[in-house]
Formats: sequence, C-alpha cells, structure tokens
Amino acid sequence: MRDTGNGRAVKAKATGPKEKERSELPGVWVAYGRLLQHLRKRAGLSQQALGAAIGYSMEQVASVEQGRRPAKAAFTEAADPMLNAGGVLLVLQDDVDRAKLPQFFRNFALIEADVVSRFSYDPLLVPGLLQTEGYARAVFAGHCPPFSEEVVDQHTEGRLSRQKLLTRVPMAELSFIVSEEALRNPVGDAEVMRGQWQRLLEVGAMRNVEVQIMPPGPGFHVGLDGPFVMMETQDHNHLGYIESQEVGCVVHDPADVSAFGLRCGKLRSQALNGVESARLIERLVGET
Repeated sequence: MRDTGNGRAVKAKATGPKEKERSELPGVWVAYGRLLQHLRKRAGLSQQALGAAIGYSMEQVASVEQGRRPAKAAFTEAADPMLNAGGVLLVLQDDVDRAKLPQFFRNFALIEADVVSRFSYDPLLVPGLLQTEGYARAVFAGHCPPFSEEVVDQHTEGRLSRQKLLTRVPMAELSFIVSEEALRNPVGDAEVMRGQWQRLLEVGAMRNVEVQIMPPGPGFHVGLDGPFVMMETQDHNHLGYIESQEVGCVVHDPADVSAFGLRCGKLRSQALNGVESARLIERLVGET
C-alpha cells in the first residue's frame, strides 16, 4: 500500500518479472534500443526488413530495440548507414560495450579508455587488455557463482572491446609486467594457452607497448602484495587502481599514488627486459 498524499491509500502496482528484468538492464542499452527503434520507424522499415538488410533476424533486432541484448559493433556498423543515422549509433557503441563489463569495473574502464599512460602488474592472470578471446572466455566461464552463457559472452565482448586502447590514436604508452607463474598457469586448454602466448608476442612488438615477465625466485618483491594499475589521465593526473574478488577501488590520494609509482619503478628493474621476456614466451610456445 502507498499513501497518495490526499489521505487515500491505494495498492502499489506489482512489479512483475519482466518489469524487474527491464529495470536492471544497463540504461545505455535501453537508450540505444529506443533510438534504434525511432530511426527504423523514421526510415519506414519493419524489424524484419531492417534485420534482412543488415544480416540479422527480426528477433535479434527486436531484442536490441527492447534493450534486452546489447548491439555488437558489427550490428551498429551496418545499421547506422542503413538508417541514415549520421553516426549517432556509432557514437554510443563504446558505451554499449562498456556496459557489458561487470558493474564494479565500469567506472575504471571509463577512466582507462582515455589515459595517456598505463602501467600494470599482474601476478595471477594475463591482464585483460592482453587476453585472447579464448583466454577471456575461460576466465569468465570459471566464475563462482557461475555466469550464464549469455553473461560470459557479454563480459568477453566487453573485455575485448577495451583492447581498443592498444591501437587508439593518439597512442597511449602501455607497460605490462606479468609473472611467469601466470603464463604457466593453464587457463583453458593447450590451444588457448598457445594462442595467448602468441598474442603476448604480437602485442609486445608494438611500439607503444612493453611486456615484461617477472621470473619466479626466492625472496620478497613488492609485486607479492598483489596486482595494481597506475594511470596518467589526459589532464596529467595520476591515479591508481586495485582489485580483488570483484571489488575494485580507484586510488586518488597523492601519497598512495606516489607509492604506486615507486613500486612501478622497482618492478620494472626486477623483471626481465622486453627482449628477454619475448625469448621466454617463445620458449613456452615451443614447448607446446
């Protein structure tokens, strides 16, 4: 029951499963869908006609319009010119892709997309920006509690979309230190790991990317405290980021960020250099 403000109590409208599901959808998916529907109707096309023109079924078009499914980049790239949208759908695609990521991670991903430079240390897994589709899918498939296949697909697509940062213009300066243990930990089958090692070699050869491997060894180094990211934004602010068990925190405090910077320098001096790291990865490829 709720009070109407005039002294009369009325029964609140029940929220059914469909209403609840729609309220939990990312807002940008719903907004994209409404815009798509408006553009389609303005063009005088049915859902079936639009789908046939761009290579999708009527059901897929309907799902996107209702915000129940996010548009993939290929869908948007085909639909935008077909509907004479003038690029308005293309402008939304990055936000649509970002909403495929786990909710706790989206604010960080928004900052990351525009950085001038980015450093990360990853002791347990290959970092998301360097993961192949097979490796990323294996990571999300192992989530506890289990994700549905649909959510695994969406999170994988969102992770791969983040990798635009590697080739963005203007280029960002990117540095990755990954532990050797992470490279040897079999995430997925042998084919997935071989593809992942080859991907590391390809990315490490890019002139704005440095990939270093931290070899195992006795004793303590600052990376054993856990993974972290250090970023410089377009306006030259420095930020940190730490994450564990699906809890992420952007670090703003100057003293804490300064400590992150010192650790970056330490780890870079202790890890194998780029040439040595590439040789190690090549040996791993040769072992499979």
